[in-house]
Amino acid sequence: MEQTGVFATYPSLRDRVVVVTGGASGIGEAIVEAFAMQHAQVAFLDIQDEAAACLIERLKAAGAAAPVYYQCDLTKIEDVQAAVRDMVQKFGTVDVLVNNAGNDTRHKVAEVTSAYWDQIIALNLKHQFFMAQAVIPSMQKAQRGSIVNMSSIGWAIPSTNQVVYVTSKAAIVGMSRTLAHELGPDNIRVNCVMPGAILTERQQRLWVTEEYKAHILSNQALKRMIYPDEVARLVLFLAADDSSAITNQSYVIDGGWV
Repeated sequence: MEQTGVFATYPSLRDRVVVVTGGASGIGEAIVEAFAMQHAQVAFLDIQDEAAACLIERLKAAGAAAPVYYQCDLTKIEDVQAAVRDMVQKFGTVDVLVNNAGNDTRHKVAEVTSAYWDQIIALNLKHQFFMAQAVIPSMQKAQRGSIVNMSSIGWAIPSTNQVVYVTSKAAIVGMSRTLAHELGPDNIRVNCVMPGAILTERQQRLWVTEEYKAHILSNQALKRMIYPDEVARLVLFLAADDSSAITNQSYVIDGGWV
């Protein structure tokens, strides 16, 4: 369930061009919705056509500007670059990039093949760099921009059965710090968000048993589950002008686990 309350509106996000990878479901869906409800111009990339269509219709019914959906396999870098070129042509620029897409499928060390390694790294890490590379010229031209890369607390806590995923998420932090220093002179900010155990539909369907939920709550300071819309609100802040002096940082949102 989403959290209820009165939450911030960011006037600086109105009409900003926001690009979200993996935006059709889970945390990405919540991020797309959050920006759309702030009246940003949102484009998102995914391969889930049905989920994307449902999201667009729901946002239109809620009175938000319909986001633009790009059916794109993020492991195919030429397709990623073509999609960004089309976005820049359509919108004129990209103000915010949220690199959200990822795959946290569980795996044993002995089961990892070279092909599986390449597949998971391509989706979790490689696409983030090449999406950033593709949007940077328009941000440099505008002399402003915000890039938010989704990492995870997985590398910061004892994690098992997901070594390739954890490796990629640790690398994202290092990549983001380097990009923050390289792009800072152009007033482009780069930050990470490190979610904990977020109760997405996928998590509930595949991993969240009563035993696992008890494990989560025993490690968190907050004794409740954390939801995708709570992550989305942090991303909004990092994209808005309210965080104009914040870059090179990694924000943990995990109910107090780390």
